[in-house]
Amino acid sequence: MNPLTGKQNAHLRALGHHLKPLLQLGKAGLSPEFLRKTASALEQHELIKVKLLQNCPLGKDEAAEGITQALDCALAQSIGKTLLLYKPNPKEPVIVLP
Repeated sequence: MNPLTGKQNAHLRALGHHLKPLLQLGKAGLSPEFLRKTASALEQHELIKVKLLQNCPLGKDEAAEGITQALDCALAQSIGKTLLLYKPNPKEPVIVLP
């Protein structure tokens, strides 16, 4: 996926502000099961939050890098232990980027 521009990132952060984390990354780390669930959530919602739990073996940056590489998605924001991920739906994109 192409990197997002500053304007696109700001737009996605504004849209994601009110979202609750859909997935939690715990002690299993980036397991195939977690990546499958994340891919499914991104396909349905396009913009999701992922919360890193205390027992997660990965740091925030490692987790973000692993997820974005594995799923070809973009990291729109990273605050505390929460990641905001974006991937447009290939068939019917709902979110229109500026």
